[in-house]
Amino acid sequence: MEEKQTQRRMAPNAFDRLVGYFDPMRGLRRQVARELLGRAYEGASRADGWRVKRAGASAGADHQADARELRVRARSLVQNVPNITRAVAAVLACRVGQGIVPVWGDQGLAKRWKDWVPHADYDGLLDFYGLEAKIERTRDIDGAVLIRKHIQKMGAVVPLRLQVLEIDYLDVARSGVLSGGNEIISGIEFDRRGRRVAYYLFDRHPGDTGNWTVGRSGSSNRVPADEVIHYFNPERPGQQDGITRLAPIIAKVRDLHTYSDSELQRKQLESRMGVLAEMDGTAQVPKLPDELGDAQPGLMDLGDLAGGAIVGLPPGMTNPTFIEPKPVPGFEGYMKLGWKEVAAGYGCPYELMTGDMTEVNFSSSRVRMNQFRAEVESDQWTVVVPRMCQPIAAWWLSACELVAPVPANVEMPDWSTPKWASPNPVQDVVSDLNAIKGGLQSISETIRRRGYDPELVYTELESDLQRLNKSGMLPLLASLWGAKDALELAAQLGGKEPS
Repeated sequence: MEEKQTQRRMAPNAFDRLVGYFDPMRGLRRQVARELLGRAYEGASRADGWRVKRAGASAGADHQADARELRVRARSLVQNVPNITRAVAAVLACRVGQGIVPVWGDQGLAKRWKDWVPHADYDGLLDFYGLEAKIERTRDIDGAVLIRKHIQKMGAVVPLRLQVLEIDYLDVARSGVLSGGNEIISGIEFDRRGRRVAYYLFDRHPGDTGNWTVGRSGSSNRVPADEVIHYFNPERPGQQDGITRLAPIIAKVRDLHTYSDSELQRKQLESRMGVLAEMDGTAQVPKLPDELGDAQPGLMDLGDLAGGAIVGLPPGMTNPTFIEPKPVPGFEGYMKLGWKEVAAGYGCPYELMTGDMTEVNFSSSRVRMNQFRAEVESDQWTVVVPRMCQPIAAWWLSACELVAPVPANVEMPDWSTPKWASPNPVQDVVSDLNAIKGGLQSISETIRRRGYDPELVYTELESDLQRLNKSGMLPLLASLWGAKDALELAAQLGGKEPS
């Protein structure tokens, strides 16, 4: 069949025949060249009947057509499929953990940031690092999230507040060309150079039920672009909004979930028995329960027979045959293979998604986690930090200037990502110490990666050493730590000359 289709597809066209009429050899070479060109990439062959939907559509066209439906389906999967819920939580824990922490070069700014962190949430529910986790989780599920800046000067240390909004707040139905030449595309206003100028946001979630409250019309309002962070991963050139990270696996997860439910129903039927029996001439027709009256239980309709039960047969029923459905093989293997495919599509290790450790050993776990770590760190440094953390830090610096002067030529902070858990922590400690000794990593950065504040660690360490020195225990501990001259070390810490 494939050969016939190929021959029909590569038959000479009118121009080939015209060339062949005047120059047969050139016409033959032309036809052969066309056949070779047609066979260059088998993946482009249409003989298999594959027709790509919306072939050649732009990123914006694909988003307008599918983004909302993908988003609501992704939310449904997270709400109803335990493995997907677990996968989202696992990726979030590795990417954000206890928070991606800024490292300010100026200690005054570091102190002000620390004081502001508990008050960052516009809704007053989370601190800044809790907002980071909420923002990242929403981006994974919905594909995009909106962060809106609010300035509240009511005695705040830093008057900035961050409001996290689902992408549903964006009025995607609003499009058109404005009189000044700006263009609105799916709720985003662009200037003539294609730069984002404003967003059109609802003042209430359009999915809220009930009547709109007083002062809220339900229509969208223009918000300047410098007051909004439209946070998503622009994977395609020209992409102006995000697609849920679950998009490649939605159909597969739905199929697996449906298959699992069907298998559960079959198992429930399997736990029951059916009976075939002969009825002799003395048999009485079994009656339904509502027709029994004072009849004996032996005359009841057998109904559904539960597995393991002993049931008395009605009089006259002989030679019973019990029907036991046989299980269908291959369920476990198919489900495991399916969930591995889903894990690959979402970018989460299968073991973290399902909790199945039956095929894991130390080497395979380390290889997979190293690859997963590389993927997460790539996302942290190409998307999370530049598109979320840095813009928020810029907002924060501007808000600082509203209440107190900011040091001149202040630099934007570095960011410290959470430390990765390891199956061999002792080896990791040795590796960190060697990196510090070799000048490849600072002590402060090592402490931050473990989730602690270096300043607090240094303060507590100094306090502990002074207390130990005062009690006379420091020389003993110093000798146990391997100090060459424990008394000299203790004297230096205590500010005294060694005796």
